[in-house]
Amino acid sequence: MKLHTLIRKQTLTVGINRAWEFFGDPAKLAEITPPWLGFKVRTELPPETYAGMVVRYTITPFGGIPVQWITEITHAEKPFFFVDEQRFGPYKFWHHQHIFRETDSGTEMTDMVDYILPFGFLGELAHMLYVKRKLDEIFTYRKETLDKIFS
Repeated sequence: MKLHTLIRKQTLTVGINRAWEFFGDPAKLAEITPPWLGFKVRTELPPETYAGMVVRYTITPFGGIPVQWITEITHAEKPFFFVDEQRFGPYKFWHHQHIFRETDSGTEMTDMVDYILPFGFLGELAHMLYVKRKLDEIFTYRKETLDKIFS
């Protein structure tokens, strides 16, 4: 069982409150998720993210086979950060911090994801062959999409 960490940073050319307005709206996640992931929200979403919020959705990361994923927002401090944690889904452990820091050039946004795959050695093999690359693709798509939205 190995803990993996993915860290991505980017500067959005808007103030921290505008950045939170976008990221604090849970419906916006679909906008910044690549279409090939087949992301579909299965719960009614409130207008703003809050601690204790549970979101159920499906993704189709492997040959069109739908996978259910349930996350809980465990921490939220507007406009500085929120944390989503998987309660049920494809990972053994998933802890995703979204951190916002105002700078002279806008808002620095940091995604820090700690995750563990299931299935021991087979999960690690899947990570090397597939999962790490797909996560990189997802977060690259997200960066490129955010650059377009906030340019």
